[in-house]
Amino acid sequence: MLDLYFFTTDNGYKARQGVEESGLPYRIRLINIRQREQFAPDYLKISPGHKIPALVDPDGPGGSRISLCESGAILKYVGEKAGNGIYPTDPLARLKVEQWLFWGSATFTTLAQQFGFFIRRNPEDVPAAKRHYTTVLRDMLGTLETHLADNEYVAGAFSVADISIYPDVHLHGVNDIGLAEYPAVRRWHDAIEARPATQRAWGPHQ
Repeated sequence: MLDLYFFTTDNGYKARQGVEESGLPYRIRLINIRQREQFAPDYLKISPGHKIPALVDPDGPGGSRISLCESGAILKYVGEKAGNGIYPTDPLARLKVEQWLFWGSATFTTLAQQFGFFIRRNPEDVPAAKRHYTTVLRDMLGTLETHLADNEYVAGAFSVADISIYPDVHLHGVNDIGLAEYPAVRRWHDAIEARPATQRAWGPHQ
């Protein structure tokens, strides 16, 4: 059974959605970052960068115990292990998935988190930063809109690439920006939101 070290952040939900979509059995190990539990010495052995999520699989490759941090790496791992299509085996299909998986992990979420910090969490009002990151997030939503106008999901079929992008669209696109100007993104978001695995991933975590 997998151990998923989780908290209710965008990256935490990415990993939980990935595990739910994989169908692999898992249990949640809650790491309360508000109480700085991510700095506990035992947790740092699993996630050296003191971040969530993290994953431990006692039955990894070759039967060895493995631990992983970084949500993108976790999505790739559980997708490969599940073998159910969310991380494809075809080389060309895999390249498409990896392109958007890396964009979602390294570009979209990184910049959306800055938007979230300045819009929601920063106790200091910094209008220039708010304007900048709102423009950035709208630009990224525009990129998605153009792409999804001709594609059901970002890499063709539903995959871990979609999961890497969905939580920040859900948290910031829906709740902060609004998706009225992005109908293709809205259609994509709502299709993923309706998936049973998504419902479970965003449900109770105790």
